[in-house]
Amino acid sequence: MRDWRFYGIDFNSYPYYGGDDLGVSYSASRTVIRIWAPTAIQVELYLYTQPNGGTAIRIDQFEKAENGTWLIGINGDLNGYYYTIKVNDGSWLNETPGADARAVGANGLRGLIFNPVQTNPEDWENDRRISMPNPTDAVIYELHIRDFSVSPASGMVNKGKYLAFTEEGTRSPEGLKTGIDHLKELGITHVHFLPVFDFLTVDELDANKTYNWGYDPQNFNAPEGSYASNPNTISRILELKMLVQSLHRAGIGVVFDAVYNHTYHTRRSYFNQTVPGYYYRQKPNGTFSNASGCGNEVATERSMVRKYIIDSLVYWATEFHLDGFRFDLMGIYDLETMNQIRAKMDTISPSILLYGEGWTADKSPLDENWRAVKTNVPRLNRIAVFNDDFRDGIKGNGFQAESKGFVNGQTIQEENIKFGIAGACFHPQIVYGYVERSKSPWATEPWQCVNYAACHDNYTLFDKFVLSSPDATEDELMRMVMMAGALVLTSQGIPFLHAGDEMARTKQGHHNSYKSPDSINQIDWTRKHTYNQVFTYYQSLIELRKSHPAFRMTTASQIREHLIFSSDYQPGVASYVLVNHANDDEWRTILLIFNGNRSEISFELMPHIKWRIVAQDSLIDTESTRLVEGTAIKVAGISMLMLVED
Repeated sequence: MRDWRFYGIDFNSYPYYGGDDLGVSYSASRTVIRIWAPTAIQVELYLYTQPNGGTAIRIDQFEKAENGTWLIGINGDLNGYYYTIKVNDGSWLNETPGADARAVGANGLRGLIFNPVQTNPEDWENDRRISMPNPTDAVIYELHIRDFSVSPASGMVNKGKYLAFTEEGTRSPEGLKTGIDHLKELGITHVHFLPVFDFLTVDELDANKTYNWGYDPQNFNAPEGSYASNPNTISRILELKMLVQSLHRAGIGVVFDAVYNHTYHTRRSYFNQTVPGYYYRQKPNGTFSNASGCGNEVATERSMVRKYIIDSLVYWATEFHLDGFRFDLMGIYDLETMNQIRAKMDTISPSILLYGEGWTADKSPLDENWRAVKTNVPRLNRIAVFNDDFRDGIKGNGFQAESKGFVNGQTIQEENIKFGIAGACFHPQIVYGYVERSKSPWATEPWQCVNYAACHDNYTLFDKFVLSSPDATEDELMRMVMMAGALVLTSQGIPFLHAGDEMARTKQGHHNSYKSPDSINQIDWTRKHTYNQVFTYYQSLIELRKSHPAFRMTTASQIREHLIFSSDYQPGVASYVLVNHANDDEWRTILLIFNGNRSEISFELMPHIKWRIVAQDSLIDTESTRLVEGTAIKVAGISMLMLVED
């Protein structure tokens, strides 16, 4: 029985291999496979004609090569064959596809040898990334591939599949746009997909049997097969590229969720079945540490782990023409690895977005001073972090159903709201002692801050408001959802929306739906009709942001120069002006008033300014000619009022 405790092993002494040929290198005449397995004493290759079951048609021996690698070459055209690798480091480990597999058979148990040219859709060579002059120009929309299309009301044929994103002209039962047409209509700039790499807990041969968000990594370099039309073939690669191509043609960028911080299996992971212990951090007693909360955490600071992550990201970015990556539990990653990722992405395209969660799920043995947590954002190079201060200020604690924020009735959240409005940057008018989580600004520039009110974790925005305000009317609930969106989409930084916010998405009150059925997780497209006022409001907010650079300033100094918070305090009210053509906006002065109270308030206006009403209640009209009469204006409960100097 193998002892899976690692006492005093100097993993840093393991040899480093700097080549770019790890994994399978295919040609029609010869296939070469190289793996890094420095502790191995013997390595075998098993070749199969089928993805599961049966016996190997041949077994070949790898030869020991330089810097801890093992190499094998087989003559002939192996396109379409499956393979596994088995390592002996004193005892035989399990057969695996190896950590570098880029295609696998159903359920990821065997690697698939393939001709990369055959994975490119027609006109793929002309596919281009979406270029953003500045990250604050982005409007990100977080989406699970299956949720998007699986509802009977989606109007899409390829339900739960990559190919659903290639369908145009789809409609809901009420005749409203769904699918990719909906995304274009809404106006978002980027779709952020929950994990699309091969994950473990969904049976790819029966994708309707179980559901999962996908934060259970198995093969980091191969696309998930349950979203493909045939998980045993290269269709999982081809169809994912078709998804990217379709979104790019619609002018929408593609961001993938990167979950290199842990693996689903620990002892049985493909990492541990190749180089036991090396890829993971350990506690002082030699057991696996668990900052991910999933049983292990990846040791990003070790040289070959860092190389693995960077090589993998380069593959995804180049092979799939990606526009960005979101890092799950980025607080597990070391700062040096994250900064090397940024430097490498810049050689591909400086416009590639990088952002992540600046925290962990549990304690890590790696000193926090060296990890990519929120307080270390100034030491990250052009990498953004989620603003959970703003999130909780808007709606309350996500883990407590009854907890309230500024929008749903907690009138002591004004400083949290101001913190988000300023993009987590220093602003002299913010009293940081009253900010609930962060007692000081952690962003040095607004593009380091991702503002959001909801994501796949915890309750949907609508459900949170229903549960925290059980006496709220339907109109008040809609106002809450709209006001939360208004706060996110008019604040400085990078705005981020949870798919379905714009139609008051519900998961029927479920708090953690990571493995709940489609009936809970699916986007119910009939709600676009029921809550069309909410959709239209979000659509108008996005257009407002895209049309007016004042809401997407690029530097903290601009924010301090052009953004002035009101000094006239009212409980449950946050207000500010953007002055002197902020960020070269055509509007000279913009006044925003957010009333988190359920009742109407009166707001005193600056004298000698002729104000025009742009947003009031649930309507936004940038071409409006309505002028304010008098020196005060009424602001409806739970709403944003926006005025501009006429």
